[in-house]
Amino acid sequence: MQSFATLLDRLVLTPQRNVKLRLLVDYFRSTPDPDRGYALAALTGDLVIPSVKPAMLRALVGERIDEVLFAYSYDYVGDLAETVSLVWRPRGQRSAAGDVLAPTHGHPLTGGGGEPSTEEPLRLAAIVEQLQRASRSEGPRLVEAWLDRLDASGRYALIKLVAGGLRIGVSARLAKQALALFGGKDVNEIEEAWPGLEPPYAALFAWLEGRGERPRSKIRAPFRPVMLSHALADAELAQITPDQYAAEWKWDGIRVQAVREGGVARLYTRTADDISRTFPDLVEALDFDGAIDGELLIGARGDAAFVLGSFSDLQQRLNRKSVSAKLMESHPAFIRVYDCLVDGSHDLRARPFRERRTRLEALVGRSLSRRIDLSPLIPFADGDELRALRSAPPDPVIEGLMLKRWDSAYEPGRPKGPWFKWKRDPHTVDAVLMYAQRGHGKRSSYYSDYTFGVWHEGEDGDELVPVGKAYFGFTDEELVEIDRFVRNHTVNRFGPVREVVHEAGKGLVLEVAFEGLQRSARHRSGIAMRFPRISRLRWDKPPSEADRLETLVKLIRE
Repeated sequence: MQSFATLLDRLVLTPQRNVKLRLLVDYFRSTPDPDRGYALAALTGDLVIPSVKPAMLRALVGERIDEVLFAYSYDYVGDLAETVSLVWRPRGQRSAAGDVLAPTHGHPLTGGGGEPSTEEPLRLAAIVEQLQRASRSEGPRLVEAWLDRLDASGRYALIKLVAGGLRIGVSARLAKQALALFGGKDVNEIEEAWPGLEPPYAALFAWLEGRGERPRSKIRAPFRPVMLSHALADAELAQITPDQYAAEWKWDGIRVQAVREGGVARLYTRTADDISRTFPDLVEALDFDGAIDGELLIGARGDAAFVLGSFSDLQQRLNRKSVSAKLMESHPAFIRVYDCLVDGSHDLRARPFRERRTRLEALVGRSLSRRIDLSPLIPFADGDELRALRSAPPDPVIEGLMLKRWDSAYEPGRPKGPWFKWKRDPHTVDAVLMYAQRGHGKRSSYYSDYTFGVWHEGEDGDELVPVGKAYFGFTDEELVEIDRFVRNHTVNRFGPVREVVHEAGKGLVLEVAFEGLQRSARHRSGIAMRFPRISRLRWDKPPSEADRLETLVKLIRE
């Protein structure tokens, strides 16, 4: 457990990607099975410990420290694991005030007096396996006993382990890249082998160390790693010519991969999450053999084409454990497909896009499903015509253009050059900062989460109404400036939230960029923003000149 705690400490304090990779490789090399396998599962988000939830951890802390004091501490630190690890006082330890917490008596892990000195060091695998066997009532007490035995670093690692969501700057892709470096493999080989693997990944590590064969996925209709694109820079537009590149619309849905093999059909997100149970209507309608890549959208087939819903309509179907027949009828899902990875028994990923497109058109032409639609190619003459198309797309569900080399293979990851995305410019609005809250992790000492509003005519004249919340888009230097403004202009406090001055003649105007607007009965303003972020600080602009709600409502209508 101590080596895992040391790894987390170093990863948290290391911003450089290459150094993180080296730390992970060293850990995999020096740590035995099955400890390193469970650590890998925690890093990739694949470790499931149902016997302990964050609310249970808060309840444990409530037995050791005053609730109000813990709430203030959590607000200041901003991370549950870090807060608990620092404030936790083991039983039998004397506090600064001189009182002593009574030791646990007869606990199977701490003994009668709570003295850990004679006990063997805790192993990561033993902790995980005990918790996976434990009930909801046993899990928290096991964690409590281990917290009493560990130091602050170990407590931090334990809570991160059981609560999930490490937030240490390591993505699942980065962890797999470290595995590739560790075993001298290509990261795409690991991505291919990943579906169907389970912690602690003994077969995977045996292959990486040359002690076994490459693991083969035993599941039918497996996920294939997706190919990603780069944003198109202005200087690169000149190389986009119709003889070299195909152009398509970039649809505002979510990227999915639909696979049907051996009578089994599955629907995956771009990160390999199986969402088949959320979209059973779509999965049942898949009538081809192969794997196709496309965009999941909401809409129904009309007389000539699909009538598209908005991204807000799609959100009604996302992240549901079950979906009702009524919702499937009111929000039918379909796939607008743009690539073919496997056609029957033929893997097409090494073939050029032009050939894959031909095979895709034939596959869609054979399909009788009313839930599969072909993404059309866009004829163009040059970059100027593409620029005009991008600025005035024919449908609000389009967020830009995709540009793909005709000769490009389907390469997992993000190769530079074959595919470009060229999103349309975001909308912007001048809004007034109204409320601020501290962030989490590295931002826990700064007010970095901002609620902003625009003017609206109320019963007593013009008033500001909140229209969104943003916590990114600004630089580190701008964060310091906004944090200073919040601290110097706080007029009210609501728990962790600070209300800052927001009057016609006094306040801070933020230029907010966003992708779209939609009506929302949940918000007082009646609207909700999609992907809002701070694009500029308008120190030069008085709050009275910020935008009005009517402007945003008009934008929805347009």
